[in-house]
Amino acid sequence: MLSKKLVIAMMFGSMLAAGTALADGNVEHGKELSADCVDCHGDAGLGDEEVPAIAGLDAAAHAKMLNDFKSGAVESEMNDYVGDLSEQDILDLAAYYATLPAK
Repeated sequence: MLSKKLVIAMMFGSMLAAGTALADGNVEHGKELSADCVDCHGDAGLGDEEVPAIAGLDAAAHAKMLNDFKSGAVESEMNDYVGDLSEQDILDLAAYYATLPAK
């Protein structure tokens, strides 16, 4: 009986882990999408005196910022750049930039 409970618990844990993995961004896809970001934020995402650095940002905070630009909750030049991004694209970009070292 104990082994059956253990197997069920392990299956439940695996399903939770799989759901979390799917909710996270795909770093490789984010890297591909970043080709449009480098014109302003630079190859390393470090920005300059006029453009903020995005390298090393917390992925959840970065995704929220991008969603705020997309929804128009925050007015910025970024509104035009994020309009065509899907929710997954936003998660992927945020995941990628979170992997880059900050200044």
